[in-house]
Amino acid sequence: LPAETTAPWLPKPPQGRTVVIGAGKAGGAMAAAVDALWPQEAPLSGLVVTRYDHVPPAYKAKPGRIEVVEAAHPVPDEAGRRAAQRIAQLAQGLSADDLVLCLISGGGSALLSLPAPGLTLEEKQAINKALLKSGAAIDEMNCVRKHLSAIKGGRLAVNCAPARVVTLLISDVPGDAPEVIASGPTVPDSSTCADALAILNRYGIEIPPAARAGLESGAFESPKPGDPRFAGHAVHMIATPRQSLEAAAALARAAGI
Repeated sequence: LPAETTAPWLPKPPQGRTVVIGAGKAGGAMAAAVDALWPQEAPLSGLVVTRYDHVPPAYKAKPGRIEVVEAAHPVPDEAGRRAAQRIAQLAQGLSADDLVLCLISGGGSALLSLPAPGLTLEEKQAINKALLKSGAAIDEMNCVRKHLSAIKGGRLAVNCAPARVVTLLISDVPGDAPEVIASGPTVPDSSTCADALAILNRYGIEIPPAARAGLESGAFESPKPGDPRFAGHAVHMIATPRQSLEAAAALARAAGI
C-alpha cells in the first residue's frame, strides 16, 4: 500500500520540473500515491509502466498527472518495450534544476524491457523464458537481464543527468539489494558481463551472437559503484518483505503468540 509508506520519503519540489518515471507491479499504486501527495501547485508529469490489470481502479477511472500504462509480466512484450523507450526519452534533456522521481517495484525487469544495441525484443523474450525455466535465482536472472538491457543496471539514472534522481523502492527480493530489485535501473551495478556469461553457461542457456559478442567484449558493461554520475542521487526503500514479516511478528507477540 504505497499510499501508507510514501510520504516520508518524498523530497521538496525542485526549482525546475519534476518528472516521474518507473516500473513494477506496484507502479500504478505508487504513481497514484505520489500524485495525491505532491503539491497541486507544483509541476508534475511522467510515465510509469505496470502489469496488465494492476492500475488501481480509482486512478484508472480518473487518471492523474502521472500517466500509467500496462505491459506483460514475467515475459516482456511490445507494450513494455514501447513504454521503456518512452521512459528513456523522458530522461533526456533535463537540467540540474529538475528532479526525477523513479518508482521501482518488483516486476520491473520484465516491464522495463529495452534491448541492448543489436538485440531484438524477440531475442530478449527467448532469453527471459529460458531463464525462468532454468531455476536460476532472481539475482542471477537480473544480472543477465541488466547486461542485455539499454535501460536497466543503472543506465536509466545515467541518462537523467544532470537532473537529481530520487528512487523509491518496494522490494520483492531476498536481501533487498537495490541493484537486484527490477534489475536496478537507477543504481550502480556491481555485477559484470563476465558474471552474466558465467550464469548463462551454468544453466546452459543459448544466446544470439550479438548478445555473446557484447558480453564477451565488455561492450554491454553497466555503470559501477563509485561512478560520479550517481553523485547526489538518493535511494529510499519504502517497503520490504522483512518489514512485513517484522510487523506480523509484532502483532503475534501482542496477541501472546
